Amino acid sequence: MYDLTLIGIGTGNPDHVTFQGAQAIRNADVILIPRKGENKADLAGLREEIITQVTDTPPKIAYFDIPKRRADDGYLRGVDEWHDAIAVRWHEAISAHPDARQFALLIWGDPSLYDSSLRIASRLDPQPATRVIPGITALQALTAAHAIPINDLGAPYVVTTGRRIRDEGWPKGVSKVAVMLDGECSFQSLEMADYDIWWGAYVGMKEEILIKGSLTDVADQILETRAQARADHGWIMDIYLLKKRTN
Repeated sequence: MYDLTLIGIGTGNPDHVTFQGAQAIRNADVILIPRKGENKADLAGLREEIITQVTDTPPKIAYFDIPKRRADDGYLRGVDEWHDAIAVRWHEAISAHPDARQFALLIWGDPSLYDSSLRIASRLDPQPATRVIPGITALQALTAAHAIPINDLGAPYVVTTGRRIRDEGWPKGVSKVAVMLDGECSFQSLEMADYDIWWGAYVGMKEEILIKGSLTDVADQILETRAQARADHGWIMDIYLLKKRTN
């Protein structure tokens, strides 16, 4: 039997790691770190930097490669099979350290918000005792960077994906929508004159880029900036908040 701790580490700024998260890193016997290809090597490097900063004697690190996700058999089925494959990689990495009892993964953002680490952990056999350390989410980092509240006074908001905005349109009954996991800039499917946007890439990191304004005015700027940033870094993480105008 072993323990697995999922540690939210924020959105790329080592200062986002909480005291609780730092203690969990120090308590780990082995930390699993994903490798996502050469273009995303700095994501593994940031995790290594965090471990070095918060420990005097770093724990062992077990690297594992993230398998590619199939996209030829429907989105949900492809993701489900992908999670199965990742769980196999976790199991292999954990099994390579039979004497260890405390394993941990450093989760970008928070394990509970648009992250699948808990779903993957549930596929492990035998099942570990799983613990979650909360972290700063990309949504929190975005609103903090723009110095705005996420909700209007007494009003609800929705957190959703770009795919749903593109396929289903604007959610009913809300004036603000936070959009995550949008590689296609799905705000282009909306009537742009009706919305304002607060967009951010690499929020919380030294590479942070922020753009805000009327969607009509800044949509092209976001598209161009995003494409250039992706080319420069080889990867991009971005998020945005949309507000529907009432007048």
